[in-house]
Amino acid sequence: QNKLRQGEKIVDKLDFIEDTKGNVGDKGRLIITNLRIIWHSLTISRISLSIGFNCILSASTKVVNSKLHGTTEALHLLTKSGNSRFEFIFTNLVSGNTRHFTSVMGVHKAYLSSRAYRELKLRGAVIRNKQLKILPLEQIYSTLNGVWNLSSDQGNLGSFIITNIRLVWYAEMNENFNISLPHVQVATVKMRDSKFGPALVVESRASSGGYVLGFRLDPIARLNALAKQLKTICQIHSSKPEFGVQYTLSDQAVLAEEAPVAGEEVEELADDEWEGMNGATLFYAVGRKSPSPPVYCKQLGLAVEPPCEGYTIDTLWQVLPNPDKDTPLRRPAQDSPSHSAELS
Repeated sequence: QNKLRQGEKIVDKLDFIEDTKGNVGDKGRLIITNLRIIWHSLTISRISLSIGFNCILSASTKVVNSKLHGTTEALHLLTKSGNSRFEFIFTNLVSGNTRHFTSVMGVHKAYLSSRAYRELKLRGAVIRNKQLKILPLEQIYSTLNGVWNLSSDQGNLGSFIITNIRLVWYAEMNENFNISLPHVQVATVKMRDSKFGPALVVESRASSGGYVLGFRLDPIARLNALAKQLKTICQIHSSKPEFGVQYTLSDQAVLAEEAPVAGEEVEELADDEWEGMNGATLFYAVGRKSPSPPVYCKQLGLAVEPPCEGYTIDTLWQVLPNPDKDTPLRRPAQDSPSHSAELS
């Protein structure tokens, strides 16, 4: 059972999906939510992947040679996490079924087009003729005029709008001077003293820049009421956030793939030869520059790029099972090949 975060919803679920890049020959299940892609093996459940849509640089199709299905069209993902790039290839083992890449690409497109639900925007095109551009699923709760933004020495007079998705402030003299802060990015809401007097202080999360926003409204009773309303709305939204990703499967896409595959019972045996191997290296994208010049390898009789620290030529050849052994190849329990590339 996959544990989803608040507001996360499963959009599509497919069996018979192979992780051709890192777990070739292993049947798995692909779960697509409104925030990420999850793949896990049907044989050993601890072998899994979680890829946040925010980490995906490109999603396309690619012709690959699958161990279980031969030459077929697969989903190719290029992702980035920190300073590292990873690529993933998922193949549908059901002949002619393209739902694995149509669903992923469709949800990814919906994710990119709904950033206003999740990201702080400064000086964005959110106001037109002093009216807020309403997002789908958005409802305006209150609009207050005469609210001062205390970001400058003199302050700027403008209007403050609270919706079920975000808070918006824009300047009265220049509507392009504005801020749109989704409730999901609000870290704290509190009252503080400032050189202008009592002020409402809203701090955004570190993931959105850690901005500290100050607002003032007269009389003080209206400011207190505004602070109370904003706190309540943020608390409600945090318990059931709306991320804005809307995607509906077409009637043709919801065709049965055949009966779901049940997980196979296998005996797991330790194999010391896998000790020290990190499964993430299987997904590294090609194109990284080597910090060292090539060295001569006696085993191969060639000049090769030196292996990364902790690896040898022998371990690099052990990606595939040893045919001389009749025991199933597995990684040790202390080095689970579950990898995560999610939005924080």
